[in-house]
Amino acid sequence: MSEAKKTVLIVDDEPDVVTYLETLLSDNGYATLSAVNGKDAMDKVLKDKPDLVTLDISMPEASGARFYKDMKQNPKLSAIPIVIITAITGMDGDPYAYKKFLDGLHTVSHPDGFLPKPIDRDELVKTVAGLLSVTK
Repeated sequence: MSEAKKTVLIVDDEPDVVTYLETLLSDNGYATLSAVNGKDAMDKVLKDKPDLVTLDISMPEASGARFYKDMKQNPKLSAIPIVIITAITGMDGDPYAYKKFLDGLHTVSHPDGFLPKPIDRDELVKTVAGLLSVTK
């Protein structure tokens, strides 16, 4: 009997990014769900209990930043790993500027993973596998 697939919730408002991540993660043995904003994502986390969340920060309606804070401050949800995937850059186009910003905050825990856009597919698969303790 095979082990049940780990489920990854993809939170991004760009349909092309969602499709790309769904394909990449499915091809690597994961089940996927998707949400288009933070409110939709919270509804799915509460209902479906994914094993991991990939999260875009900049989205209309309920932002990824608000969703991240709400997840990490909820004792029932805070153990679910979150990998932030964002195109937000800092001065001089630093792709890790947002991670540095989050690392400097003391109100929320640091992200479990962080990847800038454009997404490095190998790095994403390695990060997800590491967080879910799946050998690839």
